[in-house]
Amino acid sequence: MTTMRLTMAQALILFLKNQYVERDGVQNPFFAGVLGIFGHGNVAGIGQALQENPDFRYIMVRNEQAAVHIASGYTKMKNRMQTFACTSSIGPGATNMVTGAALATINRLPVLLLPGDIFIRRNVAPVLQQLESPNTQDISVNDCFKPVSRYWDRISRSEQLLTSLPEVMRVLTSPADTGAVTLSLPQDVQAEAYDFPAEFFAKRVWRIHRPLADRSRLQEAIELVKTAKKPMIVAGGGVLFSGATSALDKFARQTGIPVGETQAGKGALPYNHPCNLGAIGATGTLAANRIARDADLVIGIGTRYSDFTTASKTAFQNPQVKFVNINLFEMDAFKHNGIPLTADARVTLEEMIKALKGFRVPEAVTTETATLKDAWEKETDRLFNLDHLPVPAQSEVIGAIWNSVKPKDVILSAAGSQPGDLHKLWRTHTPNSYHMEYGYSCMAYEIPAAIGVKMADPEREVIVWVGDGTYLMNPTEIVTAVQEGIKITVVVVDNHGFGSIGGLSGSIGSGGFGTRFMHRDQKTDQLVGQRLVVDFAANAASLGAEVFTPHSIATFKDALAKARKLDHTCVIVIQTDREERVPGYESWWDVAVAETSTMPAVKKARKEYEEKKKKEKYFL
Repeated sequence: MTTMRLTMAQALILFLKNQYVERDGVQNPFFAGVLGIFGHGNVAGIGQALQENPDFRYIMVRNEQAAVHIASGYTKMKNRMQTFACTSSIGPGATNMVTGAALATINRLPVLLLPGDIFIRRNVAPVLQQLESPNTQDISVNDCFKPVSRYWDRISRSEQLLTSLPEVMRVLTSPADTGAVTLSLPQDVQAEAYDFPAEFFAKRVWRIHRPLADRSRLQEAIELVKTAKKPMIVAGGGVLFSGATSALDKFARQTGIPVGETQAGKGALPYNHPCNLGAIGATGTLAANRIARDADLVIGIGTRYSDFTTASKTAFQNPQVKFVNINLFEMDAFKHNGIPLTADARVTLEEMIKALKGFRVPEAVTTETATLKDAWEKETDRLFNLDHLPVPAQSEVIGAIWNSVKPKDVILSAAGSQPGDLHKLWRTHTPNSYHMEYGYSCMAYEIPAAIGVKMADPEREVIVWVGDGTYLMNPTEIVTAVQEGIKITVVVVDNHGFGSIGGLSGSIGSGGFGTRFMHRDQKTDQLVGQRLVVDFAANAASLGAEVFTPHSIATFKDALAKARKLDHTCVIVIQTDREERVPGYESWWDVAVAETSTMPAVKKARKEYEEKKKKEKYFL
């Protein structure tokens, strides 16, 4: 047997370089490189190995959490067919990645995390940044990754890579059960050599198959569709990951079944598709929510039915409603007591198209769909053109951005009031042009993720929309964009605080407590003093971005046009009125209200809460 004497870290990098994926005959390397920051826990291991492999791209970031976000944005744009590995030192570098790991796992995005770890050789313990336990010596902060990883392992001997890395790839390439994968790499073991079999580093191709649904369950689902009077489709992220957008288009046109889109599924159909009613649920359109209310059959495709999608289980009010769920992940396929079609979305839709030839929804459904769709488009136009003064409404900013983009441009957001408003109002033209992280809704995801999106598809313009609160959490990856020559356009909405939570606080009777950026008042000792002014423009300029500060919708449009012509990262800062909000449309989100309070507003909110809660359903 031919062997290669390599350090554990060298062997790891060589293995990653030779992993490929293939789906539908298209093959590509699975790893695009490594993102991270070096410290004492990985510089002599992973760092040295990367230096010896200059053909395997290394990108320096400013924060380890951001590294994972870049990888998540990248792999989502690649429909999970390619990703990055992320490396960190031990201690805070590692725990910085935990939030990113949770985001990747919740959103089913494959990302490989390689945190440095404490010495396996214990004679020098406790080492710098080591968490000591009085109960065991076999623990480190990296154990924090266990609940937020799909697969976790600690490599305590170099040869363990031989069995661990195939498991890593099995999970990362699983369309059903992917997410963050964590390999804890003790710093001493990273640098230790072993005689690895040379064949371990041969090219491996991981083929992504398209499983078929169980025949009897599929037939049961077909019969249910045929007897439905008011069916609807809920299109989730699985439609995009499966590449099932064309199949969904054909299925909807053939049957006339109206479609509502989740945050992850938005863009599954173009906005002007006759069956597309847009967003569904707590941040849904009036059109989709009206159809959902009365639906007797819901066909969920690649959705996990989050509380935003189901409006906290109040969206589907028909007492006879039934569910058919197409999902590769068995847990999701069985939700809502639905008929579980544990299968690939594209091939299942193609089979249903054939089986339902000649079937079409009643004419009344088609008419209602068209009427509701037309009314919603008029409402969107109204919100885009409010002419609100003295500063614009947030919906006008959305309208201005939408009117400036080309069909394949990407709009990206994750947290605050922006995701809800975008979900309702953004008009998608093409798949993957709407990028929302709303599984974890992580503030500070946006800017790093946009870098990942741009690297995944450099031909697209990427517009990042963040609130002022989100921007303040992690603007520093602008430096990484500048470093790499990556052009993104960041729109910062300055509404002087946490606008989304401010609105939520108001709805539960708390009046926006702790959500405005204010100085502390010396008399009351509360954050109710003068407005805290933050110069976002100066900050962005100091990080290397080109900055624009429009003061109206007209000048904002001009700034967007100028930014488009540039080949480097731009930041546009615009103030908006936080009180001029996009309404909800017959939707609700269950956020508990205090049962007892001395505050009249809270008492009133509690009564309203109890009434709305009565509509929550168990699907038995």
